[in-house]
Amino acid sequence: NKITGLFNNVSPMQLVFATNNLNKLKEVQVLIPASIKLLSLKDIGCLEDIPETQNTIEGNAIQKAEYIKLHYGYNCFADDTGLEVPILHGEPGVYSARYAGPQRDADDNMNLLLEKLKDKTNRQAQFKTVIALHLDGELKTFTGICKGNITKEKHGEHGFGYDPIFKAEGNTKTFAELPLEEKNQIGHRGKAVGQLVDYLNTLTNQYT
Repeated sequence: NKITGLFNNVSPMQLVFATNNLNKLKEVQVLIPASIKLLSLKDIGCLEDIPETQNTIEGNAIQKAEYIKLHYGYNCFADDTGLEVPILHGEPGVYSARYAGPQRDADDNMNLLLEKLKDKTNRQAQFKTVIALHLDGELKTFTGICKGNITKEKHGEHGFGYDPIFKAEGNTKTFAELPLEEKNQIGHRGKAVGQLVDYLNTLTNQYT
C-alpha cells in the first residue's frame, strides 16, 4: 500500500498547506500534531498566485488543493473561508477577501459590510471554512461553521480579516479580542482543522 510510507516511525508525514496567508498558517500550525510536518508554499518553491475562480467556498478549496497536487506533486490541503450574512443574501461569501475590491484590504471590506448593515436589525452571520485534502489521489473535504453576529463597530487587535466585527454566538468579545487559542476552540477554521486532524490520526493509527 503506497500510503504506508507516509506513516512510519522514522520521519513525520509531510503535508503542504496551500496558502500564502501567514495568519492562516499560524492558526493551523498550532492545531496540527507533531507527527505531521507542515510545509508552506514557500517551502516547496510555489511563489505564484494559486487560482481561486470557483463560485463556491468548497470549489475554491478543491481547486487550490488540486493545483498543488498537479503542479508540484505534494500531498496537500487547502482551505477557503467566507463570511456569510443571510440578510445580505449570503454576502460577502466567496468574495470575502476582495469584497471591497481587488486590493483585498480588510478595513475596506469591513467598512463596506458595516455600511450595508447600518440600517439592519438582523445582523446574524456565520464564518464557513472548507478544507480540501488531496492525499495519494483521494480528495476529501471538511467543513467548519461558526455562527454569530456582526457588531456595529470594530473591536480588538488580534486576528485578521473580519475578526474585529464578528462575535461568535454566546460570546461577548469579537474574534479580534480573543487569544488565538480561544478563537481556535470555537472558530470555524479550528473546527474544520479538527476534523482534518481526526481523519489523519485515523490513518496514522491504521498504518503504524
